[in-house]
Amino acid sequence: MKVTARRKNINRRAFVAGSIAAGATILGAPAIHAQERSLKVGAFGGFFEETFKAQIWPEFTKASGIAVESVSQPSSDAWLLTLQQAAAAGEAAADVSMMGRVNSLRGVKQGLWLPLDPGKMQNLSNVAKTYQEIGPDGKLYGVGAINWWLTLVSNTEQVPAEPASWSEFWRPDLGRILGLFSLANNSFLLEIAAKTFFGNYELLQNEEGILKVMQNVAELKGNVLQWSRDEAQFQAGLESGEIPMGQYYHDVTSIAVAKGMPVRSTFPKEGGVTDGGNWTVIKTSKKIAEAQVLIDWCISPAAQDLIARKVGAAPVVDRSKLSLTDAEFAAISSDKDPVVPQYAMHLERGDWIEQKWLEIVLN
Repeated sequence: MKVTARRKNINRRAFVAGSIAAGATILGAPAIHAQERSLKVGAFGGFFEETFKAQIWPEFTKASGIAVESVSQPSSDAWLLTLQQAAAAGEAAADVSMMGRVNSLRGVKQGLWLPLDPGKMQNLSNVAKTYQEIGPDGKLYGVGAINWWLTLVSNTEQVPAEPASWSEFWRPDLGRILGLFSLANNSFLLEIAAKTFFGNYELLQNEEGILKVMQNVAELKGNVLQWSRDEAQFQAGLESGEIPMGQYYHDVTSIAVAKGMPVRSTFPKEGGVTDGGNWTVIKTSKKIAEAQVLIDWCISPAAQDLIARKVGAAPVVDRSKLSLTDAEFAAISSDKDPVVPQYAMHLERGDWIEQKWLEIVLN
């Protein structure tokens, strides 16, 4: 599937300048009209956070009466550290934060989040258990905020025939043309290789199996032109044609399409890599009631429609409950069975995987 979305650069995530007749009637959260009720809410910085601030939070405030102070947060581990330091000082850098799923899990392990009350969120049933962060104590600590996709991208002038499979990366005749993310926990190449060549993720359940898959990943090293340290480095190479093919974010690649760049985003037959973020509430927040109203609103079908159209983020609510057209959905997501990041693997064996990755894949 080729990307056809219309977007502007928003750092890590992308912004879609769509249109919607938005008003209080679209919001599926109970109204709370109390003077001076407010929340500090974090979202990934750049146009992404700016769009939430301008397009999304005003609609939430219309329905709830809760004002939102928008906080620009990095998408890296740095924000988790900021929240840890704030909690240690008894403060809240933000009441509610959008956390990548590995960091959401880390926060659960560290006791950084307040538990949420499912009974206070009438829209929770819209979200699959996959997007509900349940702690070892059985309590709910995070709810899916948005999804994003890592896909197989290519320069149409350098690679005229659209690739159909992740296995293209391993072709012996491919040549040194690939741009890949340099870490196991952001390239998800272990998961890609496991599904593409072994049919499932069973080998990733133990260290012996992980090493077997990692050796498979190492077989593509001769085709790698650049192990990208960040997204900006890869994007520049893709658009210029210096890097003909690799892995990148579906939404950000669509920016280049909108600019007329000769690039495409493809969901391979094995599926794109689905990743995303959770809404979490820091344990030092005094506004759990307001936070739950906001999270509940964000997972209403109407709010998910709005976020998809205005922010360009893939929904966490089942498509059947949304009003997105086929074209709108295709611009931001895919119905193909995805490659699923093995978050528990990265959380439990992260240091060991990082060391072996350096030795086997990046050496």
